[in-house]
Amino acid sequence: MTRSGLCAAVVLVGAGAAQPAMAQRTTVDPYIEVGQVVTADLGDGGEVLTYSTVAAGIDATVQTRRVQVQASYRYEHRFSYDKRVGDDSIHTGLANARVVVAPGLTMEAGALATRARSDVRGEVAVNPVYNTRNISQVYSAYVGPSLATHVGPLFVNGAYRFGYTKVEAPTDGVGLPGGTPPLDLYDDSRVHVATLSTGVKAGTVLPIGVTVSGSYTREDAGQLDQRFEGKFGRGDVVLPVARGLALTAGVGYEKIEISQRDPLLTPGPDPVPVVDGAGRQVTDPASPRRIAYDFDGIFWDAGVLWRPSSRTTLEARVGRRYGSMSVIGSLSYQIGPSSGIQIGIYDAIESYGRQLNGGLATLPNGFVTGNDPFGNQTSSCVFGSAGNAAGSCLTGALSSATTGNYRARGVTGVLVLGRGGTTYGLGAGYARRSYLTPGAGLGNGISLSGTADETYFAQLFASQQVGPNGSLGGNAYVNYVESDVAVDPILGWGANAVYTHRFGRLTGTLAAGISGFQGQAGQDALSAQALIGLRYGF
Repeated sequence: MTRSGLCAAVVLVGAGAAQPAMAQRTTVDPYIEVGQVVTADLGDGGEVLTYSTVAAGIDATVQTRRVQVQASYRYEHRFSYDKRVGDDSIHTGLANARVVVAPGLTMEAGALATRARSDVRGEVAVNPVYNTRNISQVYSAYVGPSLATHVGPLFVNGAYRFGYTKVEAPTDGVGLPGGTPPLDLYDDSRVHVATLSTGVKAGTVLPIGVTVSGSYTREDAGQLDQRFEGKFGRGDVVLPVARGLALTAGVGYEKIEISQRDPLLTPGPDPVPVVDGAGRQVTDPASPRRIAYDFDGIFWDAGVLWRPSSRTTLEARVGRRYGSMSVIGSLSYQIGPSSGIQIGIYDAIESYGRQLNGGLATLPNGFVTGNDPFGNQTSSCVFGSAGNAAGSCLTGALSSATTGNYRARGVTGVLVLGRGGTTYGLGAGYARRSYLTPGAGLGNGISLSGTADETYFAQLFASQQVGPNGSLGGNAYVNYVESDVAVDPILGWGANAVYTHRFGRLTGTLAAGISGFQGQAGQDALSAQALIGLRYGF
């Protein structure tokens, strides 16, 4: 899938899905926008630079009995008056679609366009408005059917998802000190996921619930011919012990194999990887396939299920998987119609493409459209518009576009509070990646095998209606990254405020913000931004 095709998917996934429904329940709001930005270096340089922006976008929502779609997409181009702030284009968008094709059969799709970090050791840009390095344009999309039906007392659930993820190479480097060997740059991946489960609920045939399930996943990544193949089967039992409370346990067998080829090396006594025009390593076609991870064995877990009401669900499991202790869990609590809490604890073997694509598939169908004026709308946490689906954060996946597979463990929490014209959102979490790569490394003196990185993050936003036509909002972000392959921890942060006022079809925007990062020696930065803009809605 090309970049233009994926961008079109962000916009058109809603339009295509909306066709079976009647247009009277559809809202489509296209717009164009112009703006002027001033950015000031608050460090030793003290430069003040300006640039203009021209943007076009669309916000669309479809809500019918059979169709649920929300899509928000924005294309922005910056026109510089100074070469120190380069002309570039920014694609930002998020779309989710759910269409009931027949009773029990649903088609689901989603797409994401955002900008994210490329190298875990490089600069952390929370608000990418300066001429900031280590930023890549990222696209991800998925589509597939899901089935939920019954055969007598048996329930049968199945799903298939095809996903695609593409990462463009950073155009201005990754911001590492001179002489630091580069890591390989992520390219793209295609992933197929198929799942099937069947069983009976407790009290239908037996006093306990029984479920048998299986899964198959295959990913082919463009970089170094990487391949992931995983399959498992498991059985679970659920024993009710009190009203709304049950104990659960499961055991299964799985086989996972991850492999890749070596990079092509230059001839001579000191060979280095051959790279293409984008800076990505070229695969050696004569290289044997190297095993990065090979697991074949039994796993198990046990825990508790608690659902005291239709608004509260808690699941917690502890067991052994991937050869060590594993903890997973989730909590969902609906505070009100537009307010809720969602927390998840995860442990899985992932890659950049699989984790980002899988996270995208779990986002809520309805989400709060971001009001960040400096282009960070969908690069971290996504807040749901309904209390029973508060949202989630993609920060664990987007922390860096690594080419290797890894064991991903972490926790993510989202709180959204909405009432009348006021909405607040808070997302925070911790993510750890333990890399699984061949011990030979990348051919440039760097091996990720046995290394890990950790990310701590938080995001806060608020929006308040001011009179019948005004809106005041604020955003704040912080990311802290530690990596075994980086010399120093890296801290990135930012905050901004924005006021918008509608004059019929015209909307005026005033915004101000500050952002910065600390990390590699001599690479610290601090900057302030201000924006004035005018939008015309069709």
